[in-house]
Amino acid sequence: MDRMNFATAGIPLECSGMGSEEGVRCVRKLGLDGMELEFVRGVNMGLELAGRVGRVARELDVVLTAHGPYYINLLSKERAKREASVKRVLDTARVAVAAGAWSITYHAAYYQGLGKEKAYQQVRKLTKEIVETLQREGVKIWVRPETTGKATQWGDLEEIVKLSRDVEGVLPCVDFSHLHARTAGKFNSKSEWEGVMKKLEDGLGKEALKNMHIHLSGINYGQKGELNHLVLADSDLKWQDLLEVLRDFGCCGVVVCESPNIEGDALLMKGFWESMS
Repeated sequence: MDRMNFATAGIPLECSGMGSEEGVRCVRKLGLDGMELEFVRGVNMGLELAGRVGRVARELDVVLTAHGPYYINLLSKERAKREASVKRVLDTARVAVAAGAWSITYHAAYYQGLGKEKAYQQVRKLTKEIVETLQREGVKIWVRPETTGKATQWGDLEEIVKLSRDVEGVLPCVDFSHLHARTAGKFNSKSEWEGVMKKLEDGLGKEALKNMHIHLSGINYGQKGELNHLVLADSDLKWQDLLEVLRDFGCCGVVVCESPNIEGDALLMKGFWESMS
């Protein structure tokens, strides 16, 4: 990536119901740069449709990413659920590659009473199996566990940086709104975000900052973390300051807007980003 791209989490609202091909066209018509394929209820896109979506995206220079199903828990106590979770990540990657997507992300797990070290070892083992399976199949795509919004969910920043260091082909998806919610209001200042950038750079190198997959939206939270997404104007998240830090660190990649008004806030962020140039 040689620039920051601004994307919607799914088909823009004004094109709702028109399908992913039209969603890509709508993104470009709006003046945005990308779209995240939302497989959160299941990977329900066939390979043929994925190929058509990819052709439209290439023609219009629209970056695609994909979000895996919510029903993923690599730390489930039930073997069948762990195996189903692995399959959901694999299916997300296979369809995403067929569409020419650059990156996939997903919420990896819930702790379910496991200590952090034991949880990490199991997530690492299954993530390595996922990556090795994709490599054998010739499926080349970034696999990115997402920083999560609740303390009950595996995936704080340190865990995901460590996993990215330990498993080839893995990088973080940094959801800055989740970092803010998980800590009940921290990670909302330039100094804290600079600390995030330094952890990424120190742990994974400058290339990680040039290939960032970011989620950003307004967010509502309580003492236990994330409650729901909000439009940026209704949130206390200082998103302009965050974008300034990303610019100062020379970050490139994709910012996926998950606000309820996905295209409105994506355009707001893109406009602010361009105003800093």
